[in-house]
Amino acid sequence: MEYSVKHFALALAAFYVTSKIFSSLLRSYKNRQFAKAHGCLPAPYAPSPYLGFGVWWQTIKAAKVSRHVEYIIARYENGITWQGKVAGSQSMATIDPENIKAILATSFKDFDLGPARRESFFPLLGDGIFTLDGAGWEHSRALLRPQFSREQVGDLESLEVHVQRLIDCIEKAGDVVDLQPLLFGLTLDSATEFLLGESVDSLLFTGEPAEIPGSFEDIKLKFGDAFNTSQQYVIFRTRMRSLRRFVNPKGFRDSNEICHKFIDHFVDLALHPEKKQKKVESQRQRYVFLDAIAQENKDPKYLRDQVLHVLLAGRDTTASLLGFTILLLAKHPKVLKKLREEIIDAFGTGKDGNGKAPTFATLKDVTYLRYVLNEVLRLYPPVPLNGRIANKNTVLPRGGGPDGLSPVFVPAGQRVDYSAKALHARKDLYGEDAMEFRPERWGEGRGKGWEFLPFNGGPRICLGQQYALTEASYTITRLLQMYDTIEPTETSLPHEIPFHTTLTMAPKEAKVKLHLAAN
Repeated sequence: MEYSVKHFALALAAFYVTSKIFSSLLRSYKNRQFAKAHGCLPAPYAPSPYLGFGVWWQTIKAAKVSRHVEYIIARYENGITWQGKVAGSQSMATIDPENIKAILATSFKDFDLGPARRESFFPLLGDGIFTLDGAGWEHSRALLRPQFSREQVGDLESLEVHVQRLIDCIEKAGDVVDLQPLLFGLTLDSATEFLLGESVDSLLFTGEPAEIPGSFEDIKLKFGDAFNTSQQYVIFRTRMRSLRRFVNPKGFRDSNEICHKFIDHFVDLALHPEKKQKKVESQRQRYVFLDAIAQENKDPKYLRDQVLHVLLAGRDTTASLLGFTILLLAKHPKVLKKLREEIIDAFGTGKDGNGKAPTFATLKDVTYLRYVLNEVLRLYPPVPLNGRIANKNTVLPRGGGPDGLSPVFVPAGQRVDYSAKALHARKDLYGEDAMEFRPERWGEGRGKGWEFLPFNGGPRICLGQQYALTEASYTITRLLQMYDTIEPTETSLPHEIPFHTTLTMAPKEAKVKLHLAAN
């Protein structure tokens, strides 16, 4: 009997191995037939030492000194579209607008975010538009889309309060001020008011701890730092690939708990309006994102997840755009002068209350402001790196063969990366001065269609695009109504602005000198 069991086990193992080999050979045959039927030729192969583990390790090392974006972008020297290995897995990368269009739009259903994204993000964000595919994503997207209507995005009265607090902080800071943490405070305060109905008021924080540790007031004060800390762990989990499940230290868990408790407080109020403090009848009833989506779904965790996803987009992308804009204006006084003249012509100065606040409609008429923000987004897109996973055998329209014009086969399960930052630096698309800050190029027909992707494109295009652009336009306008000069400091003078990345990219600091306008 023992002899029979032994032989049966060996036979079963042999059958398993044989079936795996047969399945692999059959899959390879079908892949070759698919590629041939679509006229595909291979893309250039990038050096991938040690089965791509060398590339992976170099990326980890570069990330420790905030240089991984530059390292990854440098690999596009291998071609506009290329393939290789990363950590043992076959991968592909492209900065061809037609290929990116296929990934994000024309072949949208052939690509997913993939399970790795969800596993990395889930402990902080849960399920939402940045982690889900298929029907789950479609439901979240449909629920959130109406909340970013022009009527909601164009309500700038509450934003004015936060911008004036920002100006107060600048005035108290002295000769030199690091605007980046203040800009994160501004966007956090405005986003929490829009999303939750109550601002976290981080710009009013005096540095004193809450009287009762563990109270909601304590959690409220800690939320901003906790949100940053959690994101740093999330992006590290992403880089660790299949080892991500082992990245769950106490600091990550504690920060997630603070973030969740903060949002849960407002979710409870949205689900039980009777707990809210009654407002003065004369006070205008403001739109509150959470209250609106709570009308459609009563699940507390679902509501928390949706708010966290939108808060991530609403706070970080705008703070990134504002920080890079301030630094680039400081380094380019001619651009600053031209932009300020256009703003003053439209709205007057802000000194002594003479300037008028812009509206959603009048901001759109300041053409050069739009050029400036587009140029900042071109050089420093908030999300510089991105990618998708093929959920079936598919093709990219270009990149194969000696001339790079043949279709490229993408097998099911293969990741395809793309980089908005590398795309925006292509000299054949933006001119020989593509690496220079020159807003005037936007009056020359540059950046058409899929050549410009600061907010992605296709069905997953950023829902908060107009929200971010409106907030940035309004803030820059109000600052330049008050200040006529922005001087760089030694730390803001380097040609390439130092930045760090969590789930988005932002300046490490934005130290400048601002001078009040004489009139």
